[in-house]
Amino acid sequence: MADVKRLEPVSTVSLCIIAYNEQACMDSLLHEVRAQDYPHELMEIILVDGLSTDGTKEKMLEFQQKNEGAFRRVVVADNEKRVLPCGWNVVLKNAMADVILRVDAHSSIPVDFVSKNMACLNRGEAVCGGRRPNIIDEDTPFKRTLLMAETSMFGSSVAPYRRKQEELYVKSLFHGAYRRTVFEEVGGYNENLWRTEDNEMNYRIRAAGYRLCYEPEIISYQHTRNGLGKMLKQKYKNGYWIGLTVGVCPQCFSLYHFVPLAFVCAILVTVLLAVLGHPLLMALMWSLYGILAVAMACKAIIETRRFHISNLLLPLLFLLLHLSYGAGTLVGLVKLPFWLRKHSGGRSPEVEEIKTAMKKNHGGFQ
Repeated sequence: MADVKRLEPVSTVSLCIIAYNEQACMDSLLHEVRAQDYPHELMEIILVDGLSTDGTKEKMLEFQQKNEGAFRRVVVADNEKRVLPCGWNVVLKNAMADVILRVDAHSSIPVDFVSKNMACLNRGEAVCGGRRPNIIDEDTPFKRTLLMAETSMFGSSVAPYRRKQEELYVKSLFHGAYRRTVFEEVGGYNENLWRTEDNEMNYRIRAAGYRLCYEPEIISYQHTRNGLGKMLKQKYKNGYWIGLTVGVCPQCFSLYHFVPLAFVCAILVTVLLAVLGHPLLMALMWSLYGILAVAMACKAIIETRRFHISNLLLPLLFLLLHLSYGAGTLVGLVKLPFWLRKHSGGRSPEVEEIKTAMKKNHGGFQ
């Protein structure tokens, strides 16, 4: 496959990491950056710290000092606004390479990660990315169960980057590699969208006529949240920001993003009907949900071929994930009118400002 726009070969790449209080992840991830098999003289490393209160920035500065001369450049910058889209705009203001490659701080990348992304782009793609399996930091029975809930189609989503095995064009990517010319045309990230900045950006990229290539040969790993509380908090915030982003870019999302919201609304409606003396619909809904949750739990256990008694919690974990995500979306929708009023309708002037900054730095490696 190749993108519909005529694209020139690319060689230099800005590998970019944004982190906030990720000291525990930094050593291993930066070691993996250092181990990349792509020519280091064609790589710049941009590390952005969101005013961490642990040793995250110190780890970045140590990497910069130890690798002076090992890469084309190593830049350490501050994200004073702390939130993700602002951090990515800091990246774009500093990047000088042909390609901007996003890497999440809570991730792991194999040695050929950069080279496979660059190879895909040089086949004529403008944006590419690959598979993103979840992994756990500590192999305990309960954390394996959390991983099973997170990786199950019933517990997470049907996003292609989670499980597809064939090359195709998609609506969203994890750890995307973007030609800088894409950002020069569509601008920077909307700094009002703290968790859905990539959804909105990918929509603008597609609207500009580019395609997002999913290449299953490219692989990176995301660490599953370390504990049930953190996982539920993450799901709630993801849902919450979907509710808010509907007022800015409803085209960013597919119907599956709103399935948990529909579930939560169905609970509220059927409970109300039961209180009014009509419990049948509620009984039917919970019976069907229970059967499906148990079936998907059995499927997950069979696929892993490794049973532990904690796996019996899977139906309950599915329920908690769905409730957290759906409740977050509902709260976001309720707050949406007030949020839009406070944030100028969700408009972000930085989107246009980044175009100027990107064009100014174009060819900085020449």
